[in-house]
Amino acid sequence: MKLEKVNKTATNTVELLISVSGDEFEKALEAAYKKNAPKMSVPGFRKGHAPRKMLEKMYGEALFNEDALNDIVPAVYYQAVEESGINPCDRPDFNFPDLDKLDRSGFSFTATVTVMPEVEIENYKGIKAEKKSNEVTDADVEEELARYRQRQSRLVDVEGRKTEMGDSVVFDFEGFTDGKAFDGGKAENYSLKLGSGQFIPGFEEQMVGHEAGTEFSVNVKFPDEYHSADLKGKDAEFKIKLHSIKKEEFPDLDDEFAKDISEFDTLEEFKADIRKKLQERKDTEAENDIYDKLTDKIVELVQGEIPECLYEQEVDNQLHNFEQRISSQGLSLDGYLKYTGQDKASLRGMFRANAEKQVKLRLALEKIAEKEKIIIEESDIEEQYKKLAEAYNLEDVEKIKNPETTDYITKDISLQKAYELVKANAEITEEKKTPAAKKSSAKTSAKKASEESQPEVKKSASKKTSTTKTSSKTASGTAKKSSASGKTKSEKKE
Repeated sequence: MKLEKVNKTATNTVELLISVSGDEFEKALEAAYKKNAPKMSVPGFRKGHAPRKMLEKMYGEALFNEDALNDIVPAVYYQAVEESGINPCDRPDFNFPDLDKLDRSGFSFTATVTVMPEVEIENYKGIKAEKKSNEVTDADVEEELARYRQRQSRLVDVEGRKTEMGDSVVFDFEGFTDGKAFDGGKAENYSLKLGSGQFIPGFEEQMVGHEAGTEFSVNVKFPDEYHSADLKGKDAEFKIKLHSIKKEEFPDLDDEFAKDISEFDTLEEFKADIRKKLQERKDTEAENDIYDKLTDKIVELVQGEIPECLYEQEVDNQLHNFEQRISSQGLSLDGYLKYTGQDKASLRGMFRANAEKQVKLRLALEKIAEKEKIIIEESDIEEQYKKLAEAYNLEDVEKIKNPETTDYITKDISLQKAYELVKANAEITEEKKTPAAKKSSAKTSAKKASEESQPEVKKSASKKTSTTKTSSKTASGTAKKSSASGKTKSEKKE
């Protein structure tokens, strides 16, 4: 092999002119013959024993040219890449002479390949960023405690009073427009939490103020943007039979509560643990927040033309990781696309922006590491190998050591050190803290936690079955959809 010429044809594109000698080509032809001969039969010879010259005379001199090229080209291409010093980032496009015109005394071909871009970055020291506050307030602890309390709540029957917002009611209903019952507007023993926003506007408000066992009507108007053309904008009457009223009952916040739901003996110990975990969570959130802000700034500073193939490769990588995640949950990519009504192109589009950021960030950090002459110590690499061994439960770390892994670890540490250098030299200010909120009472906190859990309540209500399964399902579908998009509020929020 001889590298005849290296020609930069465009930004990030290089053409290599490579020549193959007659001897090299002859060796490849002989290898191709030995590979294919056992499958070829010629009268007068045992199968696989016909001489190469005879086979080429019978089927044409170019018989083994294609296999010979497939054998020799990868090796000579990589030799040429190493000799030229280029750093390809995509597969090459080869341009060969016609197969039947390859010169047995030697031939030349070109390889056009996209190479890694040359980027520049300046002013990466002194980046200004505001760090998210990681303060844990008493109100934060109370709200978290209220969520625990909410999960331990139970529904109890209400007697001696009328329905109120926040109650859970069980009732039958049937809807009418123009005096006639409409399809999908009927259900029995339907469960609804008043105030959840599951039904069309005005319905739940009119369910307030009634006693269990009574019958009454609810009069509403379907929204103009309602999903059903037969019902949109129409006045409707729903005849209601209210069976029962229930309310949430919350456990007392005391030492017994702490013992029941935690490993602690007292409420104060439990609250201290909640504060500790909240602090850890907020510390992580604050660190992630400053990472996002600093890396966004780094990406903005990158200068240079970046080839499209790098973005597409990163999209491929993220799509592959996504597919693995949903596969671990028992869902195939095709199944996910069908379920969400997407196609691969739209899914790739969702990953595109993040892929661009990751590519630019990696190139920027590599450049910073180069400019700052960042050195990776052997101890840094050994430490990462130990972590890998622990992750895979390996006692012998030597089992996972190899040049490729070492190279990957080295690059990863280099990028991390480059980021740490940017962070160490950044002007980071703390987020201005708002005045602490007044300590909420247990009742108020429980109510807030209850409200925050509404999406789950909505979902369970929409799946509630009745004694007449078909009518219940269609009725909930009719009553729920009230937005322009035809989705419930809980679906929107999700």
